[in-house]
Amino acid sequence: MSSINTNFQAIASARSLNKNQDLLGSSLARLSSGSKIVNPSDDAAGLAISEKMDAQSMRVQAASTNVQNAISYVQTSDGFMSGMAKILSRMSELAQFSRDPTKNATDVALYQEEFTALQEQLRDTIGGTYTEIGGSTDGSDDVTSPLGTFNGITLFGSSDAGCQVTIGDEVGQTMTIAETDFRSNTAENKMHAVIEKDSSGEFVLDLNSTSVIQSLNDAIQFVSQQRADLGASQSRLELVYSTLQTENENLSAALSRIRDVDVAGETTQLARYNILVQTGTSMLAQANHTPETVLTLLQ
Repeated sequence: MSSINTNFQAIASARSLNKNQDLLGSSLARLSSGSKIVNPSDDAAGLAISEKMDAQSMRVQAASTNVQNAISYVQTSDGFMSGMAKILSRMSELAQFSRDPTKNATDVALYQEEFTALQEQLRDTIGGTYTEIGGSTDGSDDVTSPLGTFNGITLFGSSDAGCQVTIGDEVGQTMTIAETDFRSNTAENKMHAVIEKDSSGEFVLDLNSTSVIQSLNDAIQFVSQQRADLGASQSRLELVYSTLQTENENLSAALSRIRDVDVAGETTQLARYNILVQTGTSMLAQANHTPETVLTLLQ
C-alpha cells in the first residue's frame, strides 16, 4: 500500500538499524573493556558464577600468603635452633677441654666464663620467667623480651596453642604448627637443665657438674628432634603452597573463560555489525524516499 502519513519500510529499516547499532555498541564496549560481561544482562548466570569464583580465588591467594608467612615462621624458628645447636656443641667442647688434667684452675675458669656466656645467650634466645627457667624470685633474671620471636610471636614458649595456619579457602582448612617448648621443666625438655638458674641467680649446670656432657648431649639431641619436626611442617607447607598455586591458576583460567572477551571472535562480530549498520543506514535513506513515488500518482 502506498501511503504518505505512514512509511512502513522506513519504520522497519529504522528498527533494524537501531538493533544493529545496539549490537555494534555492545561489541565496542566488550572490546574496549576486555570483558565479555559488560552488563549483567549479557550473561546473568555467568556473572553469578564468576562472582563466586572470584571470591574463592581471592581466598586462595590469601591462603597462599598465609602459608608463605608460615614457612617464614618455620624457617626463622629453625634458624634460631640451628644457632642453639652450634652453641650446645661449643659448650660440649668446652666441657671436654675442662677435663684436661694439664689445664690449671685459671684455664678452667676461662672455659667456665665462655660456658656461662653461652648459657646466657641460650637463655636470652628462649626467654621465660623464673617460674619457667629459674632464677631470682625478684624477677631480675626474667627474660621478658626473648630474641627468639617472629613478628612479636614467641617461638620457644610453653604454650600448647601453637601457630594455626589457614591452608585452604574453606572453613576448617587449617594446620597447627606446634610451638617448640624449651622452657617447661619436663622430662621431655632436655634444654631446661642447660639454662636453668637457682634462686640465687646461678646456673645449675656448670663445667664442674658430673652430668654436664650428658646433659649437653641430651639437649643437642632434643634440639635436633625439634628441627626435624619443623622440617616436616615446612615440607607440608611447601606442598600446600604448590597446591594452592595450582588451584589459583585453574580458577583464573575458568574466570577468564567466563568473563574475558574473545578478541578474535568479537572483532569478527564488530566488522559484521559495522557493515549491517552502514547497510541499514543506506536502506533507511532509500526507504525515506519511498513516499516520493506517491507524487507520480498525483501528477
